[in-house]
Amino acid sequence: MPESETLLYAERNGVAWVTLNRPAVHNAFNGQMQRELHDLWRGLRRNDAVRAVVLTGAGDKAFCTGIDRTETMAAYPQAGERTVGAGSTPFMFDDPGAHIGPKTCDLWKPVIAAVNGMACGGAFYMLGEVEFIIAAEHATFFDPHVTFGMTAAFEPMQMLHKMPFHEIMRLSLLGNHERMSAHRAHQIGLVSEVVPAEQLYEAAAWAAEAIASAPPLAVQGTLRAIWAARELTRSQAIGLGYAFIGLGTSRESIEKGQAAFAAGQRVKWRVR
Repeated sequence: MPESETLLYAERNGVAWVTLNRPAVHNAFNGQMQRELHDLWRGLRRNDAVRAVVLTGAGDKAFCTGIDRTETMAAYPQAGERTVGAGSTPFMFDDPGAHIGPKTCDLWKPVIAAVNGMACGGAFYMLGEVEFIIAAEHATFFDPHVTFGMTAAFEPMQMLHKMPFHEIMRLSLLGNHERMSAHRAHQIGLVSEVVPAEQLYEAAAWAAEAIASAPPLAVQGTLRAIWAARELTRSQAIGLGYAFIGLGTSRESIEKGQAAFAAGQRVKWRVR
């Protein structure tokens, strides 16, 4: 990975650990982090040593609090002028959160979010594109847009696929007046597991390394199939099922799996 000013990066046991590293501003993303995240996701597409990714934030206060307003908003026009987009018309919109999520950058390796504190606003660009979320007990989720006079659009659109309609609507409309706890997020299915803060790293590592132990082609084929099923109609997705199986299955991995089964090798499993 190239040198980075805003991210920490490490590889262990087939897992890439990506840490948003701007704790002084609660890991809010600026232009530099946008560019570095884009380059990171694109680079991981060709790094065969990495089979799964864990995304988290530095410190214990925040995963990410969205756009760094001290940088991004300072460049906006004065009051009374048009504030949408960066071009001469509204049709050329410069989305501050574009290209910071793995799927937008065409990365089809599993990404687990380990949410270690506040996750709000623009953080949903990333959380909307991960496979699942593990949260520390003190994690919270909220969207402050409307409180500060801005329309909440892209962020709740990302999360609508992961949350019931009434829950993302409440979160978006209440702005800074209410925060969703990790336990409530778990109740509605946004978060798959809630653990004490000191166990967050261990929980994310266990899941990521278990995924990384499987044949990567089969894992990536599974990702594409399930994401397609979420975005297409049921019949359209099923119609593509054999294509995903054909592309995501190799004779080598099948034979290896069969040999392990015949030899009585079984995975040591746990109950969640």
